[in-house]
Amino acid sequence: MNAIKHAMLGGAIALSLAGTAQAQEETIKVGVLHSLSGTMAISETTLKDTMLMLIDEQNAKGGLLGKKLEAVVVDPASDWPLFAEKARELLTVSKVDVMFGCWTSVSRKSVLPVIEELNGLLFYPVQYEGEESSRNVFYTGAAPNQQAIPATDYFLDELGVQKFALLGTDYVYPRTTNNILEAYLISKGIPKEDIFVNYTPFGHSDWSKIVADVVALGADGKKVGVISTINGDANIGFYKELAAAGVSADEIPVVAFSVGEEELSGLDTSNLVGHLAAWNYFQSADVPVNAEFITKWKAFAGEKRVTNDPMEATVIGFNMWVKAVEAAGSTEVDKVRAAMYGLEVPNLTGGTAKMLPNHHLTKPVLIGEIQADGQFDIISQTEPVPGDAWTDFLPESKVLESDWAELDCGMYNSKTKTCVQIKSNY
Repeated sequence: MNAIKHAMLGGAIALSLAGTAQAQEETIKVGVLHSLSGTMAISETTLKDTMLMLIDEQNAKGGLLGKKLEAVVVDPASDWPLFAEKARELLTVSKVDVMFGCWTSVSRKSVLPVIEELNGLLFYPVQYEGEESSRNVFYTGAAPNQQAIPATDYFLDELGVQKFALLGTDYVYPRTTNNILEAYLISKGIPKEDIFVNYTPFGHSDWSKIVADVVALGADGKKVGVISTINGDANIGFYKELAAAGVSADEIPVVAFSVGEEELSGLDTSNLVGHLAAWNYFQSADVPVNAEFITKWKAFAGEKRVTNDPMEATVIGFNMWVKAVEAAGSTEVDKVRAAMYGLEVPNLTGGTAKMLPNHHLTKPVLIGEIQADGQFDIISQTEPVPGDAWTDFLPESKVLESDWAELDCGMYNSKTKTCVQIKSNY
C-alpha cells in the first residue's frame, strides 16, 4: 500500500512540476537589462520601471499571442563586462524572447557580441554616437544627426557661439560624438584652436579647474558655448560648479545630451535656468498623448516621478516590438526583425515614429531650456528627422550605408559596392 501511495504521490509531484514548466513556457519573457545600482542607476532605474509599467499594461490587454508577458529583470550594476554576462544569462538561462536595455554605449558594445552570437534581440533606448548598425539591435534613441548636429546648429545660428567646449565622460559615446562634432564645426568655419575638448571619468566630482578653463576660453571676448556629453551622476557636480562659479546661461550656455528631467529632479535648478538640453522628447510637450502618458506614469510610479526622452524611446520600441510580434505571429527574432521595417507608432510629442531599414527611427529634434522647476521650456522643434547610422562628417563613414531590409547589410560601402562584415570585439 505504501508503495502505491508513494507512486501516486510521485506522479502528482511530476504532474505538478510538468504543469509549472508548461505554465512557464506559456509566458513570453522580456529581459530588462538596466543598471539598478552604481553610477548609472540615477538614469537607468527609471527605464526598468517604465518596462514594468508597459508589460503590466500589455498584460491587462490580454498579453501577446494569447500569452502573458513576464519581465525578467537583472542588474548589471553599471559594470560594463557584467552587461555581457547578464545578457548571456537572459538568453541562455532565462530564455528571454527580447531584451530592452543598456544606457551607455560601452554597455551596449559589451552586449553586442553576445546577442550577435546567440541571435538575440535588443531594443536600445538612448541617444548615442551612431557609427553602428547591428542586425540584432534596434536603436530607438537619437543618432548624432537627430541631436548633436542640430544642437550645434542652434548654438551657431541662434546663439552666435564662436568657441566651443566639448565636455564628456571618458567612454565611446562622448569621444565618437565629439569627433563628429569637431569635424562638423571645422567644416562650418570654426578654427580647431577654438574647440576645447575634455574628458572625465564616470562619477567625476571635482569640476573647479574644468569650469575655470571653460570660463578662460572667453577671455578674448568671443562667445563660448559648452556641448555636454557628461553622463550619469557626474552631471550633479558639473552643474553645481557652474552655479558656484557664477556662470549664467547668457554668458556661457550649456547644451546637454544626457541631462533630462530625471537628472534634474534631484538638483536645485534655480541657478541653471536658461541652460539647454537637446532631446527628441520633453515632459513639457503639450499634446494629449503626452498628457495621457504622464498621468499613467505617475499613477504607476508615484506623483513625484518625472518622464524623459529615453522613456519615450522605450515606449516606442516596446510598442513597435508588440506590433511586429503580432504581425509575425511569433516572437522568433528573425521573423520579428523582418516585420519591424516600416512600422509606425505614435510618439509622445504628437507625431509618428517610423522604423527605418537601418534599424533607426524618424524623430523630431527638440531644444529645451531649463526652468526653475526642473522642467524644460521647448524653444525649438523640427519635423521628424530620419536617423543616420553612419555620419556624413567622418570620411570613413560617409561612404557607408545601412539597409537590413534590401541589402541585408549594416555596413554597405557605396564606393566598392560591398558589404563590410565587422564582428564586435568588445
